[in-house]
Amino acid sequence: MNFMVKNLIILFIAIKIISAQEIKLYNPGEKFPIDYNKYGEFKGVGTSSYEYVITNRIGLASAVGEGIFPNRDVYKNPLYKKYKNEGKLERSHWEYLNSDDLQAAFFKWATAQEEPGTKLFFLGTILEKAGLIEHALKAYYAVVVHFPGSACWSADQTFIWYVAPAALSAVKSILKYHPELELKLVDAYIEIDSKNDNDTSNDTIMVNPGKFVKWTAKDRQKDIIDLSKLKIKEVRISGKVQLVKFENDHWQMRVNGKPYFIQGLAYGTETVGYSPADGTGTDWGLEDFNKNGRIDGPYDSWVDKNKNNKQDKDEPVVGDFKLLKELGCNTIRIYHHFENRELLRELYKNYGIRVAMGDFLGMYGIGSGAGYDKGTDYKNPEHRKNMLKSVEKMVLENKDEDYLLMYILGNENNYGAGCNANKEPDAYYQFVNEAAKLIKKLDPNHPVALCNGEAAFLDKIAKYCPDVDIFGLNAYRGEKGFGDLWEVVKRKLNKPVVITEFGTPAYLVSKDKTLEDGEKRQADYHKGNWYDIILNRAGMGEGNSIGGFVFQWIDGWWKCGGDIGTGAYGGTKYDHDTTEGCGGAEWFGITSQGDGKSSPYLRQLRKAYFFYKEIWNKNVWEIYEFK
Repeated sequence: MNFMVKNLIILFIAIKIISAQEIKLYNPGEKFPIDYNKYGEFKGVGTSSYEYVITNRIGLASAVGEGIFPNRDVYKNPLYKKYKNEGKLERSHWEYLNSDDLQAAFFKWATAQEEPGTKLFFLGTILEKAGLIEHALKAYYAVVVHFPGSACWSADQTFIWYVAPAALSAVKSILKYHPELELKLVDAYIEIDSKNDNDTSNDTIMVNPGKFVKWTAKDRQKDIIDLSKLKIKEVRISGKVQLVKFENDHWQMRVNGKPYFIQGLAYGTETVGYSPADGTGTDWGLEDFNKNGRIDGPYDSWVDKNKNNKQDKDEPVVGDFKLLKELGCNTIRIYHHFENRELLRELYKNYGIRVAMGDFLGMYGIGSGAGYDKGTDYKNPEHRKNMLKSVEKMVLENKDEDYLLMYILGNENNYGAGCNANKEPDAYYQFVNEAAKLIKKLDPNHPVALCNGEAAFLDKIAKYCPDVDIFGLNAYRGEKGFGDLWEVVKRKLNKPVVITEFGTPAYLVSKDKTLEDGEKRQADYHKGNWYDIILNRAGMGEGNSIGGFVFQWIDGWWKCGGDIGTGAYGGTKYDHDTTEGCGGAEWFGITSQGDGKSSPYLRQLRKAYFFYKEIWNKNVWEIYEFK
């Protein structure tokens, strides 16, 4: 994954594990939703000239209530004065996002000297956690109405984050998961052309705040579409793996004529003590450290049920492949080629699990001959030639294998790690299509996906990549899911979507939180993400989701650097880093390696594992609402 976004992930989720506590409001205002037309005028709706002009500031302040722009009644709240006099509001407002005292967090953020849209967004998250759902909705929606261009720097100062799309997604998510409100927001969107740089002055923002309509349980049933009654207007791919588009532009993957929804994992064994960052990485498909003639992770792993880091008598060897089958996983993602194809044949034959086979397409300098330091140049004829040879090798080795589901090109190359795709996007996406065309020539029977970093450069992908069948993206947007992703991709690309990576650490960078807290938060995050994925499948929502790949199977201990204090975030590949700078980067697994002394064999199954074991063993086509 791209760890530029890791700190925002931690920021979003940190407040989600705070113990729920009542927040007492001095002035709750009117019942949600607020009729903004009574207090001002919307201008330029749906254009880059959008603005909301307040004509009755006093009336609006009274309606929205305490803490919500433009209301300042928090200063009249006697409890606020008490908290202030007792010195409970002395720290930075950012520190209160990890506080167990939600009342103090509310007061601090309501009075913080902070960019107004950012301020309202985090007020919304605090109010939501406290159970004040309608007041949280007021805060989130106020961002959309008043501050759609609000932006702030990520915690590591590497990229600009626009707040309003996240606020809009929060509104839609709350309404989806709180049907008792009987509300739906329609026609709302915020479309930002950020020019893929960190200069907000050249960005274009199109805004429509939409409108709230009554939406009863009966109305909700209208969102469920009987696909058997729809005509098919397009079939992509002529082989056993097909992509079918219905007359309503919903997409479905089919294998051997039957619907197939990707319940995927980024699988690997991440052996402790080895690191691809320093050239000591190993190929999990060849690892046999105990010299018993079997590949270690797939066949020799065992579950440490009591988490004592020892293999007890009631903890027999089970193997990852069996654990994956029991989990309900039907596809694993392999990022770049694979030497032991016989192992993949066994994976499919004995466990029914297919493979999405990838080629890095020059990311990290791999496949181009450039190496990481020099970096792949997508305008360099020699680099392009080398990468096409790599793609050709991948296809010729796998195209006739029963285990193959699809090909995946790249891995968030547009972030520019060991390549210049971020600086030369036109050249990169043109080359992506050239690689896709080569694949189609060699193997017309399997679809081709692009793995993008988030929903960036969609205009260029639409222009240059007609031969790419599936839009894939690594996305880490918080525990509510993926926001407006489905709608934006449908509008701009009209291709099926697979989330090629999503997840969050099982570790909390907080001294007063336990590993149990971290596991629960991780499971909650996955739950919100997976439900968003399945509720946008064919027949539901935007209808363009064909599944996703959980990132990742097991913790990768190497990600925080090679030696203590000298890595990208500090830490060591021999210690499971828990420094604040690392941000939990090593803890994304839905299984753990315990104390690491029994790597690569020991597995401690986390709460997220058991969530997927429950949900993935159900019929995805019969799940219609969030549970």
